[in-house]
This record gives sequence, C-alpha cells and structure tokens, in this order.
Amino acid sequence: MAMDMNRPANGPDEWTVGTHRFSSRLLLGTGKFSDVDTMIGAVRAAGAQIVTVALRRVSRETAATDLIGALQALPGITLMPNTSGARTAREAVAAAHVGRELSGSPLVKLEIHPNPHHLLPDPIETYEAAKILAAAGFLVLPYMPADPVLARRLEEVGCAALMPLGSPIGSGQGLITAELLRLIIRDARVPVIVDAGLRSPAEAAAALEMGCAAVLVNSAIAVAGNPVAMAAAFARGVEAGRAARLAGIMPRGETAAATSPLTAFLSTEATAR
Repeated sequence: MAMDMNRPANGPDEWTVGTHRFSSRLLLGTGKFSDVDTMIGAVRAAGAQIVTVALRRVSRETAATDLIGALQALPGITLMPNTSGARTAREAVAAAHVGRELSGSPLVKLEIHPNPHHLLPDPIETYEAAKILAAAGFLVLPYMPADPVLARRLEEVGCAALMPLGSPIGSGQGLITAELLRLIIRDARVPVIVDAGLRSPAEAAAALEMGCAAVLVNSAIAVAGNPVAMAAAFARGVEAGRAARLAGIMPRGETAAATSPLTAFLSTEATAR
C-alpha cells in the first residue's frame, strides 16, 4: 500500500499547498449560486478555507456582485482565482496575473477548456501555461484530465497540487475516473484534489477514502434544493472519508470470511450428539 503523504504523525490533520497549511479538505466553487448571500452561507456551512472565483464573474461595481470583497470579509478564507473561460495558455496566463492583482493570492486554479460542449481540460495548453505560471511564482493547481503521465509532467514543472476530474464539469457522474485517480494518487508527491463531477457527499467521502487530499465541489452544492444544508452534508462526507482513510480500510476479499469462529462450535455440538 502506498504511503499516505497527508497522514499526520502528530498534531493536527493538515495538508499543504506550497507553504500554506489547511485543515479543511472541502474546497468550494462560487458559480451557479442564486445569489451572493446563499453562496456565503454555503461557504460557512462547508467550513471551506479555499474558495475559487472565476475572474469573468468578478465585479467591484456593486456589493451584490463583488464576490472577492464578500469572500475576503470572511475569516480564514484563502481565495483561489481560476482561469475558467480561457481557451489557450496565453489567455490563462493573462487571467492568472489579473487574478493575483485583484485577490492578492498566489494560488491559481489553472483551467483551460476550449470546447464549450464538453468542457474537458486541454492537456497541452494546460501544461504550457503551468510552466509559465509556476516559474512566475504562482502556486498552480491545474484542472486536468485524470492522466497519470500528465500528472507527473505537471509536477515536474512545479505545480503545487493536481486537480484531476472525477467526471466532466457539472455532469454529476461521480468518480468515473476512479482507477486512474488511484494511479495518480499512488505516484503523486503533491496533494491530489478531485475537481468536477461529484454529485453527493458519499462520492466526496469515497475520494478521501482512496487518498485524495481534498475535493472541490460547486454544482452539487449550488444547484441543490438547499445549498447551505448540502454544503454541510458535503463537509460531513469529507470528514468521514478522511477519518476512514486514517483508520485503515479493510482490504477487499475474493471469498467470504466468517466474522465468528462458528466451525469449532458446530463440531463440538456434533460430537456431543
């Protein structure tokens, strides 16, 4: 079994992105919420410490649309601007610099998906942008296909974490890339964060059980009947999954195994008769 790089020896159960330490393993996206107040309520209920904001949705013109200002007013929040909407490495790099200037945060979720029909990340443009941004001092968290080869290449150019998809953005198809995620987790030397496709707290728990450092959730919370309650449910799912990982999940067996030694008891009964 591969060593859990995020397993604490002593002290609090924390994980790191660069030099930044976090205890919450639930990251939140801010799209699709009906209003800023609901989004803020969900962030609080989730106990999230990292919140990502798409720059194309940021406006400081009115209080109702000033997402960065509203989030910066919350204690303990680290903003992570994302480059959603970028179609090329050049566009993503430009957006990342604007995001750092607006937020003051070195974290950037590198997101490049040129095809609006499937919104899958472009591996080539993502790699090229990651090289530039990491060299410029950004803590780069690339949204990427669940590709173990690309994961290693992105680590080598200095990405601070990896964000492979569980399934396509907003699809709610869950962890359909689970076997590839396990390969990425096994070999990664930086945190692995499942981003995209999670539909339920149970799927978030499963991601933590397999060894992911964290999950990023947006649609499953934002479009729920009660987003604030769903954020709280995801927080509990993440906590349960992490606790199970640390406790040591039993291995899968190919055959049944009795939980009680009934054979000796039955033999004794048969002899007595």
